[in-house]
Amino acid sequence: MSSTAKPAAAAATSLKPAQSMFNQPIAVWAIAFASIIAFMGLGLVDPILPMMKDQLRASDSDLTLLFTSYNAVMAVAMLVTGVISSKLGTKKMLLTGIVLIAIFSALAGSVDNVMSIVWLRAGWGLGNAFFVATALSAIVSLSRVGVAKSIILFEVAVGLGISVGPLLGGELGAISWRSPFYGVACLMVVAFCLITFMMPKPTAPAATAVKKKASILDPFRALKHRALLIFGLSAALYNFGFFTLLVYAALVLGHLHHLDVHGLGYVFLGWGLLLAFTSVFMAPKLQRRSGTIKSMCIQLFLFACTLFAMGYWTTEKAVVISMVVLAGAFLGNNNTLITTAVMNAAPVERPTASAAYSFLRFIGGALAPYYAVKFAEWFDFHAPFYIGGGFVILAVILIALNHKHLKHVDHAEGH
Repeated sequence: MSSTAKPAAAAATSLKPAQSMFNQPIAVWAIAFASIIAFMGLGLVDPILPMMKDQLRASDSDLTLLFTSYNAVMAVAMLVTGVISSKLGTKKMLLTGIVLIAIFSALAGSVDNVMSIVWLRAGWGLGNAFFVATALSAIVSLSRVGVAKSIILFEVAVGLGISVGPLLGGELGAISWRSPFYGVACLMVVAFCLITFMMPKPTAPAATAVKKKASILDPFRALKHRALLIFGLSAALYNFGFFTLLVYAALVLGHLHHLDVHGLGYVFLGWGLLLAFTSVFMAPKLQRRSGTIKSMCIQLFLFACTLFAMGYWTTEKAVVISMVVLAGAFLGNNNTLITTAVMNAAPVERPTASAAYSFLRFIGGALAPYYAVKFAEWFDFHAPFYIGGGFVILAVILIALNHKHLKHVDHAEGH
């Protein structure tokens, strides 16, 4: 009786309608909204880069440091977020990150030279590390719909934040280059109130489990698992292409093609909206049809092709704009695929896996903006796109060569 009852019960369960990804408690929505605001910082500066260059008399290399300091601090801070979170708890960790983002973004809007903003962006990156390292695991733990759909919801928030950031930067930047920084600070106050009043305190057993396991060495130990190491290194490589697109393409469109602050905002809004759309609606279908690893390689290859096209047709404004927007589709798919894969890559706690992976990927994000401009100085203005695309191809090769160490991810997701 029992041997047949279990399969029958499983079959009955599988016939039940799947829960919607949007069937979430209010605490999850509060964290998702705060995540949107936190990720605005990634693209917020894009539309105002040409304006900051003119008004602050900054070089292109100086401007790229706004992204380098932000990503470098995020990468290093990811290594200690587990230890700090074990002492503060999830809710306090999120609130601390929000406060840091609000303070440093407001201060960045109050100074008068680009190097001061670079240092303040580093503090902003610290706040983002505190928030981002905790937000995904918090959404997963509070969600009603399981890990996979929770990750997609988080990627939606990331995509919307990345897309709204340039729009906000463009619209507020039309007033002053300072306005976008103040705008983020004000929105983070709203996020602080939402998390404070809508998110419950963690249960005692969960908090105790985190305290027992948290160690500053945990992310390094996690990287001993080859699958997690491969995904982290691949993310570092493709992030070189990602930030070449995000930073250097904005400089090209602003300086070479004379797109104003509104135009840049709308271009990267289209990019971000396509990123958000594909991360929700396309990535799960690709995953079911072709598997995570194969789909990831295809999306990264297509993203590399958009960079190569921008490299060849750099002087054609229509081509650069269309390729920037199209790249959002491939990046949206890949972000969801690789985030889901990382959560299943190694038998370690999800926050630890996320911290180890994020440490490696943000290193790529720290190096890319600075060296993209240097490549243009050393070679010509086409070179950064070609080299960025080359790094993305290296990510594809790395994943393909290590397929046997990664194939368990597809089995884990199917299960």
